[in-house]
Amino acid sequence: MLLAFDTGNTNVMMGLYDGERLFASWRFATDAQRTADEYAVLCQNFFKTRELRFDDVDQIIISSVVPDLTRTLVRMCEEYFEISPLLVEVGVKTGLKLRYENPKELGADRIVNAVSGIERYGAPLIIVDFGTATTFCAINDKREYLGGAITAGIGISMEALFSHAAKLPKVELIAPTAAIGRTTTSAMQSGLLFGYADMVDGMITRLARELEKSPDEVFVVATGGLAGVVCANCQHVDKVDPMLTLEGLRLIAERNKGGLRHA
Repeated sequence: MLLAFDTGNTNVMMGLYDGERLFASWRFATDAQRTADEYAVLCQNFFKTRELRFDDVDQIIISSVVPDLTRTLVRMCEEYFEISPLLVEVGVKTGLKLRYENPKELGADRIVNAVSGIERYGAPLIIVDFGTATTFCAINDKREYLGGAITAGIGISMEALFSHAAKLPKVELIAPTAAIGRTTTSAMQSGLLFGYADMVDGMITRLARELEKSPDEVFVVATGGLAGVVCANCQHVDKVDPMLTLEGLRLIAERNKGGLRHA
């Protein structure tokens, strides 16, 4: 079985594949202070819920934007699973054509999403990933990765508002009944959710224009923890795919099977 780690700044998504089938998945908070032993215990507890053992795993792949945690997970995989994991980095076979000026600057998560998105939805394609940062990726008709945009995630935007405006309360991120808020709470919800959704639609329109398309001519897929909440209020998002990144990791692991080895 293949064990895949999608390591973000806020959460880690862990998926276990039996062939092409996602057998189980788990999400837990990113904590670079945890040791390899602590992560092994966490994984062991997750595995027990599905009556699994570490030796059921014969391949591991890691995509990470947190270098300190990457090293910890690699150590955990080598010590407890006795497998050297494949890291999504420069030199790994992805099948992705990059037109990015400096590919070394490109986050592993964006590469994995692009591999998965092209395989699942074709091209031209725009991918929106709602993580700690919200990223936009643009892929042209030739299935070439061109680049995109990065902005503060909606969670960061909310925290900035709460921490810098003393009289504004923390509010639940749900859509109000109207854009014109008649209470402080509904006004904040309108600005946060409708404002962010309109920003997403505006960026999609801009990216589509640079792809020489209209938004209706480009397939737009969204992923990430808050994708469903935000995209319910967007006009140009065609699909919310929570497993987009894990599926990309599975595809890359398959394309690099010769590079996965036991420690």
